[in-house]
Amino acid sequence: MPSFDIVCEINTHELQNAVDQAQREISTRYDFKGSNASILLNDGNIDLLAEDINRLHAVTEILRAKMVRRGLESKSLDYGEPERAAGDQQKQHIQVKQGVEQALAKSIVKQIKQEKLKVQAAIQGEQVRITGKKRDDLQSVIALVKKMDADRPLQCINFRD
Repeated sequence: MPSFDIVCEINTHELQNAVDQAQREISTRYDFKGSNASILLNDGNIDLLAEDINRLHAVTEILRAKMVRRGLESKSLDYGEPERAAGDQQKQHIQVKQGVEQALAKSIVKQIKQEKLKVQAAIQGEQVRITGKKRDDLQSVIALVKKMDADRPLQCINFRD
């Protein structure tokens, strides 16, 4: 039976490259000369550090631009509130969204059932498996998922006949 999986994955290698490029741009830009603004990536989380809130926003925009240039969607980031760090510095914690949460998975299954397509949807951990008898039904589910307005980017992978 044909099937595919709906997941939310971000290419960690490309994310590391985007963070490295953003850090390199911060170190060479004139408006950051003499500042100790930085970006750190650890365990799927990104920490931004800057002297004031305006430079923190500039660092965020640089990171977002580098991610888009590397083909990563910026809505896969969950921005925390800026907070005070040591001294007069500002710190912001950004979490990278991975996997399909239960609430989102349930809404995906609900929307597929509302369309009355002849497919079965099963939630398996942090992914949703869609199976059906016809490829056309599966392709219409893929089109439905691409039109959905989710809080994270969704990919359809492992398409099997």
